[in-house]
Amino acid sequence: MAWFKKQMKVHLSFLGAARNVTGSRHLIEVDGTKVLVDCGLYQERQFKDRNWDPFPVNPAEIDALLLTHAHLDHCGLIPKLVKEGFKGKIYCTDATAEIAKIILLDSAHIQEEDAAYKKKRHEKQGKTSPHAYEPLYTTEDVEACFPLFAPLDYKSCVKISDSIEVCLYDAGHVLGSAIIKVTASEDHQKRIMLFTGDIGRPDRPIVCDPDSFEQADYVIIESTYGDRVHQPTADIKDTFAEIINKTYERGGKIIIPSFALERSQEVLYYLNELLREERIPQMKVFLDSPMATRITKVFKKHPEMFDSQMRELVMNHESPFILPGLQFTESTNESKAINEIKGPMIIIAGSGMCTGGRIKHHIANNINDPNSTIVFVGYQAVGTLGRRFVNGEKEIRILGEERRVQAEVARIHGFSAHADKVELLNWLKELKSPPRRVFVVHGEENAAIAFGDYLKEETSWDVLVPEYNEKVVLD
Repeated sequence: MAWFKKQMKVHLSFLGAARNVTGSRHLIEVDGTKVLVDCGLYQERQFKDRNWDPFPVNPAEIDALLLTHAHLDHCGLIPKLVKEGFKGKIYCTDATAEIAKIILLDSAHIQEEDAAYKKKRHEKQGKTSPHAYEPLYTTEDVEACFPLFAPLDYKSCVKISDSIEVCLYDAGHVLGSAIIKVTASEDHQKRIMLFTGDIGRPDRPIVCDPDSFEQADYVIIESTYGDRVHQPTADIKDTFAEIINKTYERGGKIIIPSFALERSQEVLYYLNELLREERIPQMKVFLDSPMATRITKVFKKHPEMFDSQMRELVMNHESPFILPGLQFTESTNESKAINEIKGPMIIIAGSGMCTGGRIKHHIANNINDPNSTIVFVGYQAVGTLGRRFVNGEKEIRILGEERRVQAEVARIHGFSAHADKVELLNWLKELKSPPRRVFVVHGEENAAIAFGDYLKEETSWDVLVPEYNEKVVLD
């Protein structure tokens, strides 16, 4: 009688960030073990209803959650997952755990505030819509997640079960971001999967370059900028200085929608360099985001994650987090008081895509001022308010009112913390042999398909751009 070795099978389901750029969720199933990689919030308007949908798999059956980093589109649905029964550990770096707690509390607070604000506005208008007044989760739901976080160092590993081992490596995207290496084993066979999360660019300020790998059977790679090549980073300071100086001369305000994690700190980094080089005038700089302020404190706690140039600045007491004129605003009253101050200033506030938070109020207060400039320094997903601005729309509905855009709208492309298509390809080419397959995720459909085609042309590798809820077998 012939004996045949059982073929190992790993099931991988794409439960989010499939042909779109938020809501990242990927489920691995091996020999009865279920592991979720990321649990992100959908932020595009056309997909937001998915945030309310029941999870496609019972959360109580998931053994562990692997978190690549703390941006909302990767961690924003964790409270809902826990609320619906997840009791496993959440593995990530220490910095990611600290920042995720801050971001999730802020997310809950914004949802609660937005629900209350919408209810008040609808009552004034004589409308009623009960579902619109219910937040997706509350601060109490967020706090229930905290005991589940289990921090790991870079290049350290943990066994989830006999069939799955997980190791974390530096993704170079934001402070604490990780590429997750998952080794699935069954019947003395093994498969290595790399989940990039969001992968950073080489030679970026503050954080280190992404780690590279020599071998992987499967790679699940993002494609946010998979259809383009970034402008040289050297252009950032020139463009930024030009925008600031022109707006200063007009006597206007510079309004910068910015993500609280990494982007706000990076903006401060470049402002610090421009001030030290005397390329811009000194003026008031408001970091009007309690979340960004708290995250900046986490940055200060983790200098071991900085690159050599940032560590040198800190050692020489020239940290961008103490630049002249910088003021951190915590309370709502402090934020409102900014509107009473006359003259040029820089206001950095969240959210980066203008989907909520204080930035909407600052834009509403300055959108009609032709002397002011709204400066976009990050990616603006389809369906977001920020995308409407960068698309050049002249009438914008904000805080329940249609407003004409009279302020200047500017965009600085080089800020991106996402690798472009060439940088992604170069990172993949560090592999010594072709992977069995590459899955292209976390990009708008056109960008994901374009990067998939580009990758196939350049390498002849097997590449798939999965559909939402698609399930594949990795053998």
